[in-house]
Amino acid sequence: MFRNPDISWPALSAFARSMARTLEAGVDVRKALQTASRQSSDSRLSPAVENISRAIQNGKTLAEAISAQGDLFPPLFRDLVNVGEQTGNVPEVFTALAKYYESRIAQVREFRSAATWPVIQLVAAIGIIGLLIFILGLLPPGPDGKPFNVTGLGLYGTTGALIWIGSWFGTAAAAFFCWRWLRNSLGGQAFLDPLLLSIPVLGHCMSSFATSRFSWCFALTQQAGMSIRPSLDCSLKATSNGAFIMAEPIIWQELAEGETLTDALSASKLFTTEYLQMVATAEETGTVPEQLDRLSHIFEEDARRSMSKLTSVLSAAVWMFTAGIVIFFIFRIAMIYVGMLNDAVKQVV
Repeated sequence: MFRNPDISWPALSAFARSMARTLEAGVDVRKALQTASRQSSDSRLSPAVENISRAIQNGKTLAEAISAQGDLFPPLFRDLVNVGEQTGNVPEVFTALAKYYESRIAQVREFRSAATWPVIQLVAAIGIIGLLIFILGLLPPGPDGKPFNVTGLGLYGTTGALIWIGSWFGTAAAAFFCWRWLRNSLGGQAFLDPLLLSIPVLGHCMSSFATSRFSWCFALTQQAGMSIRPSLDCSLKATSNGAFIMAEPIIWQELAEGETLTDALSASKLFTTEYLQMVATAEETGTVPEQLDRLSHIFEEDARRSMSKLTSVLSAAVWMFTAGIVIFFIFRIAMIYVGMLNDAVKQVV
């Protein structure tokens, strides 16, 4: 349920890169498939390639054979292979797909690398407080006959420590599975992504990445000769952003009514004024594919800068949250100690 329905990005990237090299060298497609599927990082790829080879042997095209595998290969992958076969640019398409997935992998790796240390700090703080709850539960009870309630939540000893740690990690696990469920369904993306786009810093980062992917795919499909409607649909899906994907009917309606690409994209209210101005200039000069290919690199760099800023903000937020937890418990313990001193003074008096 929570595993990605399609083959992993690293496996797709390696597969596409191998296919590009072998097909460019003139190797038969079935031999190229066998070579590309060896030592794959995803166990689902090898059986899928065997099915594709049999389908090709039975008269299917490469695109038809890949599409027959269902959701194992993403829609973008299937659509672009189909374009490559129609235009005779299959090696070039596989090269473009390899670069696309390599870029996605690098983006995820950069984000995880930047977020690792703040998460370690938070986990350490939760663990230390859990240990404190456990230790204080072993001490003699206070004047009221109860163990020290350091959390203010009535958590004591082994049971309290387990509840404290389990509640944090249970909440984190629930949030993770909810996130994966939303990301693996179009309805979930359509609900979640517009909300995320409205968040400062995060929204700009997501918008820049989506714009970059849209530009790259639209340029590639237009240069390959794909008609405008499937090219638009494929390019919006390439963004992997529910807000952009759901905007396809609006954009297409504008184009069908004779509006320019600039006006059609503007109607979606998803593209920046700067981007639309560049697209308008490209339409005037008849260089839309070339300009969009250039824009894809510009906006990817902008997205990477935004990601760096985003990770800094998130790191600071996690650090402040962790520091807040630690400071709270320091004051909590200090107040308990002061209360004990006051009680002792009253007894002496």
